Amino acid sequence: MVATGALVLTGLSGTASAGTAAPAAQAGRSAPSAAQTLRTADTSAAVLRAMQRDLGIDRQQAERRLANEAEAGATAGRLRGALGADFAGAWVSGAESGTLTVATTDAADAAAIRARGAEPAVVRYSLTALDAAKARLDRAARHTSTADAPAWYVDVRTNSVVIEAVRPAAARALMEAAGVDRGLVRVKKAAERPRPLYDLRGGDAYYINGNTRCSIGFPITRGAQQGFATAGHCGRAGSTTTGSNQVSQGTFQASIFPGNDMAWVATNSSWTATPYVSQNGQNLQVTGSTVAPVGSSVCRSGSTTGWHCGTVQQLNTSVTYQEGTVSGVTRTSVCAEPGDSGGSFISGSQAQGVTSGGSGDCTSGGTTYFQPVNPILSTYGLTLKTTTGGPGDPGGPGQPGGTWAAGTVYRAGDTVTYGGATYRCLQGHQAQPGWEPPNVPALWQRV
Repeated sequence: MVATGALVLTGLSGTASAGTAAPAAQAGRSAPSAAQTLRTADTSAAVLRAMQRDLGIDRQQAERRLANEAEAGATAGRLRGALGADFAGAWVSGAESGTLTVATTDAADAAAIRARGAEPAVVRYSLTALDAAKARLDRAARHTSTADAPAWYVDVRTNSVVIEAVRPAAARALMEAAGVDRGLVRVKKAAERPRPLYDLRGGDAYYINGNTRCSIGFPITRGAQQGFATAGHCGRAGSTTTGSNQVSQGTFQASIFPGNDMAWVATNSSWTATPYVSQNGQNLQVTGSTVAPVGSSVCRSGSTTGWHCGTVQQLNTSVTYQEGTVSGVTRTSVCAEPGDSGGSFISGSQAQGVTSGGSGDCTSGGTTYFQPVNPILSTYGLTLKTTTGGPGDPGGPGQPGGTWAAGTVYRAGDTVTYGGATYRCLQGHQAQPGWEPPNVPALWQRV
């Protein structure tokens, strides 16, 4: 059952839309909107052109869409915290209008959702229940063949866990092995067999052990060490890399694949990490890594097919490649081809992840999965290199943020208090439970 009476998030004026909650006002003036904080107005012309081409919209619609999606993402994050166990996911729709729908298991939450400027949907299962069912499928896949049921994910729009299967019997076998409630699961017939896209570039190409080619995902730092994040299937710990110019570059420090698809490379002193993604010879600024919600536009850069855009279809997806199952990736409608592996997925100026694999091509269209970048940063203690600063370079004086709060969008340089201490934000992001300042030194620096 879906409640009606939605308010559309417009986000065009640079302030929070009517009915949309904004962060607490600061010292006698209004706090910036999420679109202002994430600097969607600074999105490069190259990304806007790619969005126009692949999404069938004009430049003004692309700009409006990015602003509205920033507001929708911030609102969804706040409502997730407010609804607690009732929360069942969120998604944006309506092209550039950016209508946000927030699902809940309790009809009594509808008024609170509308008050935030979103459309409520009352559903049966909470996101926690759906995630738990998917986790059971993930565990079962360790000892069950999933070659003919290669992808499964939480689909918040249908309030179900979807298994895509070449043979429905393979999906049923996975469900039985997992012991999940069949009421939560929907089997979708599919002919696609995803495969890793080994030769991929998100920014610049690099070579592993002198032969295999992949692409730099996002430049990072780890203390004084510089390097980059990329896909785990591109190389193993100890593998050496050379740059696109064949100059000695670095060494893989850690790599996970399958299971996840993440890795990072430490570079030598000849290489300097920059806050950019290479885009057809131009520099695209990266200002943070705030996660784009389901339905948001997202673009990918690859050495084979260049720039292509689409939308985020599902978060928290598991997909089976020939080498094994990868979990926690994001499913998109962006096309990719071999030679595009490891490269950057970006929404506006916000880093989203590194290309993992997919199916189809950029002639007829396809599905591509990316490994989210925030888990890579968290797992390896990395800091994303951004134009808004890094450790020792907070990007300006910032603004006081008051007490740290989950759901708030912070920009580099903002200061907060937590546990009696003051912290400065090192990287733009939307706070979430578990990312309290003492727990994530890649995001916060104690001052």
